[in-house]
Amino acid sequence: MKLNIIEGTIKRALKVGLYGIEGIGKSTVAAHSYNPLFVDTEGGTAHLDVRRIERPSSWDELLAIVKEVAASPGICGTLVLDTADWAEQLCVDHVCRKYGKEGIEDFGYGKGYTYLAEEFSHLLEVLDTVIAAGISVIVIAHAKMRKQELPDEMGAFDRWEMKLSKQVAPLLKEWVDMLLFCNYQTFVVKTDTNSSKAQGGKRIMYTSHHPCWDAKNRFGLPDVLDLSFDSIAHLFPNAPAPANKTSPATTPLDILREKLINTPFSEADLLDFIHSKDRYAAVDSLDGIPEKFINDWVLKYWDKIVENMAASNGRNK
Repeated sequence: MKLNIIEGTIKRALKVGLYGIEGIGKSTVAAHSYNPLFVDTEGGTAHLDVRRIERPSSWDELLAIVKEVAASPGICGTLVLDTADWAEQLCVDHVCRKYGKEGIEDFGYGKGYTYLAEEFSHLLEVLDTVIAAGISVIVIAHAKMRKQELPDEMGAFDRWEMKLSKQVAPLLKEWVDMLLFCNYQTFVVKTDTNSSKAQGGKRIMYTSHHPCWDAKNRFGLPDVLDLSFDSIAHLFPNAPAPANKTSPATTPLDILREKLINTPFSEADLLDFIHSKDRYAAVDSLDGIPEKFINDWVLKYWDKIVENMAASNGRNK
């Protein structure tokens, strides 16, 4: 038998899992993907100006919809399933009707959840035909917090995970190329009374596994990204190239502006802080700050500057 060996990376449509707390903007991120089509299992996209397929009334109807999308490659560039947990409920109803049970717990000994996982895997198989058709898939899910017990009575801590059953969640997590956890990034600052105060609220996506949340990616992404489709757009093979592609940050000012993105502060806030130190009072833009000062003072002491800006902002409030 002759082996058909293929070298190098293979470009194909993406499988993306996007989950987070309610109202943070998961659907909005997906709405900015390339030519999206929503399968609105939850009925929660009314506020978005998107193309959608009305909420399916059954599990069989959901599977039929996905199959039809796979058979119609030009219908969209990205299929968005919004949300996985509502799709799972359709699956639960289907399994219970199939076996004549009132609820999934009525099977006993976890047998119902085994049937549920088997049935849900059929959806992932159908979604694979969508991927094969060159259409990327974004699966949205809500988040829930679960108490994680450490072995040997070492303690416990809260952990974020997808709001899915323990049998279905691992299937989806394994299937996707990246699982992104959407949450608010807060900063803890000291007040005048030396007490701690949470401040900020920047919307972000975590891309890597952490003891406190599920996440993964296969693309070497930074651990934290802005909650925006632009943060991952370059990974989609069918996305149009940006009109004005910028080169990586090379100057001190470019580097500084990239660092500012990961804080709750604006360029004006930073400029006000520099003025408060009796530096460059006549300058009204960061572009007027000498590169040597940015490199030797602002970037060098960046962490301390952010800490002082946060503390000052807390006092002003």
